[in-house]
Amino acid sequence: MGKKLNWWALVATLTATLVLGGFGCGELGKVDQGRVIAFDKTKETVTFIEDVKHDTANPDYSGAPKTFSLPKDPAERGEDPKPGLRMKLDTKTREIVIYDPAAKAMKKITYTLIDQKENVGKNSPLVVEKKFPIVDKDKKAITVYSGRQKLLVTFSVPEEYLGLPDNTWEAGDEVRIYYKEPGKAARFMNITRTDIFKK
Repeated sequence: MGKKLNWWALVATLTATLVLGGFGCGELGKVDQGRVIAFDKTKETVTFIEDVKHDTANPDYSGAPKTFSLPKDPAERGEDPKPGLRMKLDTKTREIVIYDPAAKAMKKITYTLIDQKENVGKNSPLVVEKKFPIVDKDKKAITVYSGRQKLLVTFSVPEEYLGLPDNTWEAGDEVRIYYKEPGKAARFMNITRTDIFKK
């Protein structure tokens, strides 16, 4: 695991150096990163919305959807990703931004806050062994958890959105792809499911 992470750090650093230095893509290829909206296990393809900032602390999932075939070699491939359509949870404006596959565009949905808990870690009893999102159609309430933001939020949305699939409210895994040929990943890393502290 350590060697893989060192490889990714090297690629990211060298790619950034080439881009910032004005040398273009070079022979190293390119690195794209984003949030998964679709995964086809049979065809071994993944589709994600690109993080245009390439900043895991403050991502901006507003790029165009990109689809890649995954590497055949298991050594070049991380865990299978979990897809989701939630791109942003903004508690200040009380808006959720989702990707609408039918419209092939982003959609902002204003929600009514029911409950919000902050600083909720991934090991908190509030979230451990629970599967999110939790959709209660009788109470018209949806509960989501953001591990990056450490937020546990319960809200209601207009009734027209209650019939949407549950993964509408779930954030897909964050992935990173290194490639030389468009649409064909040479290496695939599931950032969300990679334990950087595991030896």
